[in-house]
Amino acid sequence: MRFHPDTNTRAAICALALLLGAAPAAATLYKWTDANGRVVYSDQPPTGNMKVETIAGPPPPANPSAAKELANKEMEFKQRQLEKADAQKAADSDRVAAKEKSENCAQVQGQLKQLGDEGTSLWRTGPNGERVPMDDAARRTERDRLAKWFKDSKCPG
Repeated sequence: MRFHPDTNTRAAICALALLLGAAPAAATLYKWTDANGRVVYSDQPPTGNMKVETIAGPPPPANPSAAKELANKEMEFKQRQLEKADAQKAADSDRVAAKEKSENCAQVQGQLKQLGDEGTSLWRTGPNGERVPMDDAARRTERDRLAKWFKDSKCPG
């Protein structure tokens, strides 16, 4: 009686043969010098007390998509750098705007204080560039205008 393997058995035999053929390629190699001074390479460690150097197996197979992955990582890095730079610009802009607002609020607060002090004479510039004394009605109008700006600008104090 003859043995006729079916398709599954043939596939299993082929897979086993491939694995056995690939096993030595992935095995660790040992290197040592024998008693006669010859350098020996083997996949089996030597017996006895000898100085042995272990040689690693071959490198793993190349990644076919490594270049694409590297390009994607580089693109993601550049995107993060751009986002960081944009965030820094926005933070700088916010700091400048906050400083400017603080300075304007302080200036208006000082002007409101001067306008509220009835004992101080204030002057304004007239239409022809001449100095004109500010009367009580003009003081109240200017004080109301500045107080509204101060409130609308949400100045502290």
